Amino acid sequence: MEFVSGYRDEFLDFAALLFGWFRKFVAERGAVGTSLEGRWRQLEARIRRLPQDPALWALHVLHNRSVGISLGQGAEPGPGPGLGAARLLGDDPPLHLRDLSPYISFVSLEDGEEGEEEEEEDEEEKKREERGAGTEKVEPEEDRELAPTSRESPQEVNPPGESEEAEQEAGGGEDGCRENRAEDKTRPQKRKGLRSEAAPLHLSCLLLVTDEHGTILGIDLLVDGAQGTGSWGSGTENLAPRAYVLLCHSMACPMGSGDPRKPRQLTVGDARLHRELESLVPRLGVKLAKTPMRTWGPRPGFTFASLRARTCHVCHRHSFEVKLTPCPQCSAVLYCGEACLQADWQRCPDDVSHRFWCPKLAAFVERAGELAALPFTYTTGDPYQLLQGDGPAIMPPVPPDPPRGLFGSWQDYYTWRGLSLDSPMAVLLTYPLTVYYVITHLVPQSFPELNIQNKQSLKIHVVEAGKEFDLVMVFWELLVLLPHVALELQFVGDGLPPESDQQHFTLQRDGPEVSVRNGSGVSARPSSGTKEKGSRRDLQIKVSARPYHLLQGPKPDLVIGFNSGFGLKDTWLSSLPRLQSLRVPAFFTESSEYGCVMDGQTMAVATGGGTSRPQLNPFRSPFRLRAADNCMPWYCNAFIFHLVYKPAQGSGARPAPGPAPPSPTPSVPPARTRRRRGEKKPGRGARRRR
Repeated sequence: MEFVSGYRDEFLDFAALLFGWFRKFVAERGAVGTSLEGRWRQLEARIRRLPQDPALWALHVLHNRSVGISLGQGAEPGPGPGLGAARLLGDDPPLHLRDLSPYISFVSLEDGEEGEEEEEEDEEEKKREERGAGTEKVEPEEDRELAPTSRESPQEVNPPGESEEAEQEAGGGEDGCRENRAEDKTRPQKRKGLRSEAAPLHLSCLLLVTDEHGTILGIDLLVDGAQGTGSWGSGTENLAPRAYVLLCHSMACPMGSGDPRKPRQLTVGDARLHRELESLVPRLGVKLAKTPMRTWGPRPGFTFASLRARTCHVCHRHSFEVKLTPCPQCSAVLYCGEACLQADWQRCPDDVSHRFWCPKLAAFVERAGELAALPFTYTTGDPYQLLQGDGPAIMPPVPPDPPRGLFGSWQDYYTWRGLSLDSPMAVLLTYPLTVYYVITHLVPQSFPELNIQNKQSLKIHVVEAGKEFDLVMVFWELLVLLPHVALELQFVGDGLPPESDQQHFTLQRDGPEVSVRNGSGVSARPSSGTKEKGSRRDLQIKVSARPYHLLQGPKPDLVIGFNSGFGLKDTWLSSLPRLQSLRVPAFFTESSEYGCVMDGQTMAVATGGGTSRPQLNPFRSPFRLRAADNCMPWYCNAFIFHLVYKPAQGSGARPAPGPAPPSPTPSVPPARTRRRRGEKKPGRGARRRR
């Protein structure tokens, strides 16, 4: 798929933004080394002419002594990618944080020290045993399972994105911690607690420039090749030149958003660095606060959207590097210039080119207003106020009487449930309410012969479940809405935690209040598999951590998948034929119409079938997903469609994936069939007589 908005973990978009800006910063800074002459002198004059930002800027100095970074075999250290940046910024970006595990992982440096101490204690204990002390043996391995590292990490790695010249200033210039880093190179050989042949990189210090609203404007990483002390007196000495270069670049090329600008005033979060910058910052026409910053926190209006920057759809450069403009015809896709637009317009084959997709994407963009038409009043206040610890209950008590009719909108459901329209619970409730809408509206429309509304029990498979299983408690709302139905949800997918495989537990409630406790009330506890007679106010939960086509068991009544993205995972090419053979109603949601079109193409390739026309989901999430390289409207669970299976042929066996075979001559099959029946009929009769 060309666009992965809505499918990719937002943390990865944020990480790509940080690494993209840092890579550009290192490339420009490395050309001048630690000197403040040359280009940076010219930059000072340009910064003095920049418009002034009325917001206060802050320079944070964040030390780190406990977390290290381990590079796997797939990482590419050096001045370009480094720390897996190539994977974040390339043409085939990862969709989930776990996809980066072969390239980069975080390790606890403290665990290594503890492991070393424990091994020393273990050796002393063995000596005591030899002397007959008879003490119990300590197991040092238990506490070290949290820090797995790659055994095939590179033996020598440079800091992320830095050249050899830039590496010399990693500790704050020529007068920094070069000697200390040389000493540290001998330490990993003594560290027996870490299970990696190469020492992890130690991010000793992080320099961060933000404004008072929380927008990140620049970042610099001080990385040691091995674990260092990270103390101010050694590893982070002489930070002023490095911090000054970072401030200049943050003003000339701010990461977060907006045009180049300089702050009205700057505050520094370290007393020593504050003193050293007193003579440098005024050269930029910026006023330095009289005293160092003591505490800081973003203002209430802070939003994470301010931490993101748009990217070109073709070359992936960010908006802080180039000016981005949407396609003049569809206004859907962002490009950095005519060259990238023409390259995308003329791609081969034609059905992946922008020329083919442009009119379709224009139609998708036109529905932005319709998708945003929801009754919530988030703009009138803080949508997360109800989630504060001292706020009211997130969910009101369950109404004593069941609903009198079927709900088809958030407005009707919120009114019956006693929720205020400024409650953000719709972000979580979109999952159970979408299942409810499929059961009560879409299945009766598309599969009336199933008579699903009169069923007393339903077995539902939630396919390729990941974060939906993390929100398993919100599915309890299904029993509030459908109290007459005994429900069983089976979460299936290889993205589920392996330790949860084959788990079976029950969510139960006895009274109108929803609470979490053992025994009665809502509880998550192992189930014996036997159901109490007459009890329908419970929800059976099963877990299968495997692809759907490998699942064994009885046929479900209904299959549901959320924001599936058939084209983004190869297992769908096997799971869709499995669904074709089961021929059960299977409904899926997507976050955009583009995703629905791509799913239909994948279904045709995998089974020869198709998908129904997508319908707008009235219970979609109210928060629009911000896309990096396009302007299309993306909402979690925005559209719903169902699979249209290829008609069964002959005995009803599933046809092989691919185009349908040519029809045989009509006269041949009946003749052959009659001959076979004539030959087999006496044999079958003889067997019946015996």
